[in-house]
Amino acid sequence: MKTLFIYPNAGSQLGFNYGVAHISSVLKAAGHQVELLQLCEDIAPLPSDEEFAGFLRKSAPDIIGFSVVTNQWAYTERLAKIARKTVDSIIVCGGVHATVATEEAVGSGLFNHVFVGECDEAFLDFVEKLGRGEDVGRVRNTAHLSPEGRVCANPVRPLPSLSTLPMKDYSVFDFQKIIDAKRGWVGLMASRGCPFSCTYCFNHKMVKKYRSDLGCSFRELNYIRQFPVETVIMEIKYLLENYKRIEMFIFDDDLFTYDKDYIVEFCREYKKVSRLPFVVNGHVGFFDEDRAKALASANCAIVKFGLESGSPRIRSRIMNRHMGNKNIEEAIGIVNRHGMHSSVFVMIGLPHETEDDLMQTVRLLAKSRPGRFRWTYFFPYPGTESYKIAMDSGFVNERKMRELVNFTDETCLEFGAKQDLLLRKIGVLMPWFVNAESSLECAEHYKSRLDELLRMDKSQWKKFEPTARDEDKRLSAEMQKKNLSHYAVKYNRFMGVISDYFMKEA
Repeated sequence: MKTLFIYPNAGSQLGFNYGVAHISSVLKAAGHQVELLQLCEDIAPLPSDEEFAGFLRKSAPDIIGFSVVTNQWAYTERLAKIARKTVDSIIVCGGVHATVATEEAVGSGLFNHVFVGECDEAFLDFVEKLGRGEDVGRVRNTAHLSPEGRVCANPVRPLPSLSTLPMKDYSVFDFQKIIDAKRGWVGLMASRGCPFSCTYCFNHKMVKKYRSDLGCSFRELNYIRQFPVETVIMEIKYLLENYKRIEMFIFDDDLFTYDKDYIVEFCREYKKVSRLPFVVNGHVGFFDEDRAKALASANCAIVKFGLESGSPRIRSRIMNRHMGNKNIEEAIGIVNRHGMHSSVFVMIGLPHETEDDLMQTVRLLAKSRPGRFRWTYFFPYPGTESYKIAMDSGFVNERKMRELVNFTDETCLEFGAKQDLLLRKIGVLMPWFVNAESSLECAEHYKSRLDELLRMDKSQWKKFEPTARDEDKRLSAEMQKKNLSHYAVKYNRFMGVISDYFMKEA
């Protein structure tokens, strides 16, 4: 059997699809054929409808499998409609959107079957039953539309053991092109699962589905699983031997720093095979001097934390993230003391967020001084608890929500003209706000510019906005000449980086 995976990744950051890579490896190990079409402008121009149809005819797969996140759902619908008209393949859909919005995916009528949850084993089961001409209507982890138009969802199977999965299939991707497009940064994943239930994340929906179908506790579910250290090291060696121009490994685990013993073992073994720098995701509640020491010894370059908001009220009541600002400052301080670079994520435009909450986020960044911060607009993903909060609050512009392809350029929530304009200004020039609130010597320079920015009305801002980032570059160059530390927009349009870091690259 031949499966063609389609990964719509248009209009957003270039990604690597871990799920498809694992499923492809499982399928190939069982003797099946796999092909992948990744649709992202950073790899190749997006195909026209006619070109896409021509690709499908040439590929002639038995199964077409779309892997989709919510922001790519509209594009996926368009592609699936073309596929239905062009070939007789079985068309299926999986990914995060299929898991959290199963009824929408099934109800679209575009897919013969929709896959839910982790489907490394389920997809192989489906393909082999289909190849033998058997009924696939009862395959676990799948849902379909009955002849009467009813959504029929099968229970999920237990989560796969990571120790038995074959290594990810990199060959199905144009992986060298991905490496080069990402300036040598290569993604890895050493674990699956997360112990938290943040309202904006799909994890709580996944856990609820699995616990309900399997009738088990969170502990019995074994949701947080790690690949054996030797497996991760073997994969790193494979990448170093088979691909060029790798500059940095980035671990995309939800929480790499969860298990201290695992970190210590990994760092010990990593040093034996590589001295390349790497990046990990941490949590302020699972980070300490011991973890930092082990990571630094293995040449960990960046530790990332999800702060999300500087407002304790918003974090606890809206996001279900219970951590104090003092803990956040301490974790960032530990990273810095061990000679690593700290990176934090924040969201703006959250439900029930006030202007003061927004400024609390700015002030926390200014006070804690991470090496870099990345900001996005909040997006209410269907199926999450924060989606319900946002919809019930009446803040959501549903047309915008359907049309947005990413959460970095614009928000689909509306708070009134004054706050919406402030959100837009912060969303474009967050570093100016942080610099102005900081104790850095550059603060006075940025305060005067920020005062001008804040006085702009909507029409004045619209004229200035197209030049904003050029002005940030000019102002940053001025600060560099004066040897004044400051944050500037760097590497992408939604990241602020301290000049002490990026000036070393000059």
